[in-house]
Amino acid sequence: MADWSPDSWTTKPIKQDVVYEDAQGVKDALDKLQKLPPLVTSHEINTLNNNLKNVALGKAFVLQGGDCAELFDYCNQDMIEAKVKLLLQMSLVLIWGANKPVIRIARIAGQFAKPRSSPTEVVNGVEMPSFRGDNINGFDADAKSRQPDPSRLVAAYFHSAATLNYLRASLSSGLADLHSPLDWGLGHVITPSIKEQYSRIVGAVKDALRFMRTVGIDKDRGVETADIYTSHEGLALEYEQSLTRQLSTPTTSSSTSAGTTGGFYATSAHFLWIGDRTRQLDGAHVEFFRGIANPIGIKIGPSMAPDELVRLLDVVNPTREVGKVTLISRYGAAKIDAFLPAHISAVQASGHVPVWQCDPMHGNTQATPSGVKTRHFTDILSELRQALEIHRAAGSFLGGMHLELTGEAVTECVGGAAGLTEEGLGERYTTFCDPRLNEKQALELAFLVAGFYREESED
Repeated sequence: MADWSPDSWTTKPIKQDVVYEDAQGVKDALDKLQKLPPLVTSHEINTLNNNLKNVALGKAFVLQGGDCAELFDYCNQDMIEAKVKLLLQMSLVLIWGANKPVIRIARIAGQFAKPRSSPTEVVNGVEMPSFRGDNINGFDADAKSRQPDPSRLVAAYFHSAATLNYLRASLSSGLADLHSPLDWGLGHVITPSIKEQYSRIVGAVKDALRFMRTVGIDKDRGVETADIYTSHEGLALEYEQSLTRQLSTPTTSSSTSAGTTGGFYATSAHFLWIGDRTRQLDGAHVEFFRGIANPIGIKIGPSMAPDELVRLLDVVNPTREVGKVTLISRYGAAKIDAFLPAHISAVQASGHVPVWQCDPMHGNTQATPSGVKTRHFTDILSELRQALEIHRAAGSFLGGMHLELTGEAVTECVGGAAGLTEEGLGERYTTFCDPRLNEKQALELAFLVAGFYREESED
């Protein structure tokens, strides 16, 4: 791509940019980042590219989930393990339901920055810079904490590296071993019907593994570990540029994709996405994303016109690589029927073959009468079910779901089998940004979506 370079985005208008007072500090931080090793490899990224090609063709399913916004404090053993175990549990259920491989992508090891509707906010009567994420400024409501600090960009790298290191070590040490799925822990599943259903699926998997061992095909590590890819919104372009490397992959590698060998890879994560606020056709974020070899996501909602969506796909994926782009739809349960069919139709007519992923979280955010931001489980489930039905009617594939969730027992979303009410939100409302599904709600959602697929296969 002759007219693109990792810094060509700097010639374009930018949204959600950060203004630092310490220019020398910014230079020092970015110089440091440029010298540090990649967080992920081109081989891993190319493998994910190939996996997502299968998703786009309806041969696999993507489960993407994690915190709305990570904090540096989330870089600890218990919280990492809780998220990993939840994603593994959910993926096992979805494999059973959809009868397809599940590609696991976590919002982890880099999901620090958050877009904000305003650069400032009023806290306790005092106007100050908005909290932009731990890699930009601090959450504490005082002027010093809220001042953008470039040293946090370097701190973000090392917290991402530590998280990724423990994630990889845990997976290679047997955390995802399907020989003993009950070791993942069911203690948090207090609803008897959910626990019984999950245990039944675990029993079916163990029967299958016993059969594999009996006939002698249990020979590799495929049942002892699992791939979990990392992802975040590519919001801070200075950071992303500093970790972009021109890398090659041996041509003998089975994971090498045409058009990616020797390309520029954003090595901060395997998968990056453009948010709904930063997807301007002539903007800096689209300019940066159009040149990287990673699979990329684009959030789309009611404000996206069908012809604009096609033009955007033409810019970021001019070669029409299958599965290169994941369209992450976020309409809301009440609006999805009015917008998704037209978007699907326009994309089908264009010849692009993206991954279609449903984000049932962002379009369903609402506030309680007392001003607490929450989401209703029934709305989340409704948008997922409608997405599946709309894609099926259009001859398209719903390739996955994109969730804000945590492995912790938080009380941030209303509803689910445990019956959380608005009055109970204050018990453990710990998010620093948007409300997340807790572990019970997330696993219940996986069972219900798996049930949708079972119903579909029986029609």
